Order: sequence, then C-alpha cells, then structure tokens
Amino acid sequence: MGHEERRRERDSLGEVLVPRAAYYGAQTQRAVENFPISGRTMPKAFLKALALIKEKAAEVHAAHGRLDPVLADAVCRSAREVQQGQHWDQFPVDVFQTGSGTSTNMNMNEVLAGRANEILTGQRGGKHPVHPNDHVNMAQSSNDVIPTALHIAAWRLIKESTLPALAFLEKALREKAQAFADVLKIGRTHLQDALPVTLGQEFSGYARQVALAAERLRSVEPRLCEVALGGTAVGTGVGVPTGFVTEVLDRINRETGCTFREAENHFEAQSAQDAVVETGGALKTAAVSLWKIANDVRWLASGPRCGLGELQLPAVQPGSSMMPGKVNPVILEAVLQAAARVIGNDTTLTLAGQAGVFELHMMLPLLADTLLESIELITQGARVLAQKCIQGIEAHREHCAAYVEKSLALATYLVPLVGYDKAAQVAQKAHWDGVTVREAALAMGIADPEAIEAAMKLGVPPSRP
Repeated sequence: MGHEERRRERDSLGEVLVPRAAYYGAQTQRAVENFPISGRTMPKAFLKALALIKEKAAEVHAAHGRLDPVLADAVCRSAREVQQGQHWDQFPVDVFQTGSGTSTNMNMNEVLAGRANEILTGQRGGKHPVHPNDHVNMAQSSNDVIPTALHIAAWRLIKESTLPALAFLEKALREKAQAFADVLKIGRTHLQDALPVTLGQEFSGYARQVALAAERLRSVEPRLCEVALGGTAVGTGVGVPTGFVTEVLDRINRETGCTFREAENHFEAQSAQDAVVETGGALKTAAVSLWKIANDVRWLASGPRCGLGELQLPAVQPGSSMMPGKVNPVILEAVLQAAARVIGNDTTLTLAGQAGVFELHMMLPLLADTLLESIELITQGARVLAQKCIQGIEAHREHCAAYVEKSLALATYLVPLVGYDKAAQVAQKAHWDGVTVREAALAMGIADPEAIEAAMKLGVPPSRP
C-alpha cells in the first residue's frame, strides 16, 4: 500500500503510517507489524465483550460529569456498532501478541475513538475530539479490562449458547431412551459379550452424561462472574472513581441478564486466571462425554451388514468417492474431532494458566482464544450431534434380538440353577459347538428342560431407580 493510501498517526514512540481507511491508529498499526505470527485475530465474542465494557464505562463517566455527554454518546454509538457485528476488519491484531492483551485493548480504544471522531467531525481516526486513552480508556487499564472481557465473553456464551445446546442434546437422548425402552440387546464389557440391557438403558446413560456436563459448567458461574474491572494496572485501583465498577457492572448485568461482580481480591483476579482453567476443565469433561457418546453410537451403527448394526443412522451425505452407496458416520466423526480439539485445548489452558507472574497474567489473549474456541466447539458439537444424528437414529431390532440369543453371557442366568462352574461348562460347550447357551444346556442335561427354559426366559432387564 503506497503512502497516498495512508495517513500519519502518532503515539509516544513517534509517527506511524496507518491505512487511510482504518479507524485505528498508531498503536494498532505497530501491533500489526510486530506480531505477524498466526493470522488469527481475537474472537468476535471477546471483542463484543470488550466493546460492551467501553460502552458502559462511557455511560457511567458521562452520568457523573467526567466525560462530555456528546463525546460519550459517540463512543457508545461506536461500541454498539462493534457489538452488532460491524467493523470486524478493524481488529487485525494477532492473538499471539503482548501477553496482557494491551495491543487489543488499544486496538479497541483507537477504533472506538476513530469511529466516534468520524461521527462527530466526519474525519476518520485521530485523537480529537475523542481520545482513545483519555476518553475511551478512562479509569481502565488493559490489565483489568482484558481479563474482565474474557470472563464476560466466556460466561455469556456458556449461559446463552452452551447450556441450551447441552439441554437440547440431553432431551434428544432422553427421547430415544424412551423410544428404545423395550429393545433388548446385548451389553458389552471389555469389548466382549455381557448380560443383556435395553437400548433405552444405554441411551439413558448418555443423557445423564450430558446432564452432568451441563451441571459442571453451571458450577463455574460464581468464579467466572468475578471480574477484574477496577484493579487498573496492578490491582490497586489507581484512578478508579468511587462506585465506578459497581455502576458499570450493574449496567452490564441489566443488559446481559448475568450476575457479574467486582472481584473479591483484585490481586488474585489480575495475577491469576484459575477460573478460566477451571472452566476449561469442565469443557474438557464435556468433550470426554461427547466422545463416549459419539464413539459408542458410531460402533453400534457399524455395518450396515458386516458390523454390529444395532443402530441405523440418518444418511446425511455420500461416504466415499470410490465405493458407491457407502454412507459414513460423518456427524459422529466431526463431533469426535471437535472433542479432541477441546481436550487438547485444556492442556493449552493449563499451561497458559501458569503464566501469572507477580501482579499480572501474561497469556491472556491465548487464554481468551482457546477458551472461547472450546466453548464454541462444545456448543456446536452438541447441537449438531442432536439435530443431525441422535434425533434421526433408529434401532435395528432384529439385529439386537439376534445378538442376545447368540451371546455366551446368557450362561449367567444358569448360575442360580446349577452354579458358576457348571454354567461355565455350558458356555464353553456352546462356544465349541457353535450353538446357543440354551441349546448347549439342554444337550448337556444339566437340569430339567422346564427349569432350563424358566431360567433362560429373558425379559427387559430392570433399571435401578
């Protein structure tokens, strides 16, 4: 881009050439040039949360006469535009940047100031009449607003998206548990035949896993809703007017329906991010649950003729570029991959969580990007699994019944009649002769045929309350 397409901006280090169309200024441009690392920019949910903080801070300052109402109104209008999804191209700073997120905080400050100045004067960018530090960042530091934005973005996504998605998946699984309540099938332990269960009982277990995943995520709310706002640079709150934090958070809570509150201890809130690590652990556990469910269903639906074939999946796309008619469990595979990423992300969150050094945490952008990605993957993974797979699953009742009749584990039902050792001999004979347990027991004459038939009469196994 030539100089004719740029304008001159200044910061404390000197003059910088900035794209003429940019709302941002010198500090953002320096960050773009300093961090050409991944091409991955900060998540939109995070930027929306940061803009929300700036909007409410400007409102509170204006209400107390600390900020000209005209300037405040322009800042608030700019911040709302960002929250509505405008100006995303104005946030080009890489995730891998200064560990405090100062570059992103200044990117937001400059964009909101630059857009406010355009609203007020028709001239984009600059520092007059709205200054990015003096006005947009008034009574704030990157060190308190960046972790605050992270907590706000994470809990809002969990509350508004993840928990409803998990509830949706749980409902779909419970409906299948009811629909399959009378489908007797063979249970499996150690990948070997075990006692019969119902398909409904299996699905009830999956539903409970999802319910517990949601419960674990809800449990982080008290810690995640404590925010660092008000600690400014090192946690002491220098430059923060009395009542500022309470009023800003009250306005945020009224808008979001959340319960964010000022941190009990600002030195903990800014030097550590244990609540983020905890949340990542809950998301990892949810990923492990989704993995278990998706992997079980994938195997139970294997076939359709040469696998287990107890379930029939909805066909959503052709499965092979070479084999005609092949349909693969693509939704389940997508969910497994998403779960794998979330599990890996938990390691990243754990390692990054250790970066609290003295009075500041130094991997906040990485924590934000990683945690918000995990939230999105669990949310969308659960919803897609429910919509495109679980809701359309059917039971292959004939296969289920055939496996039950062939299972050697049915010898367990003979133990009360003839004892463990004799029942084991029956199972061995059935296996060697290629017959059913019932047929082997009758051939061996271990008891009266009527007693054997009574012992081997199978019904739907009971579930414990």
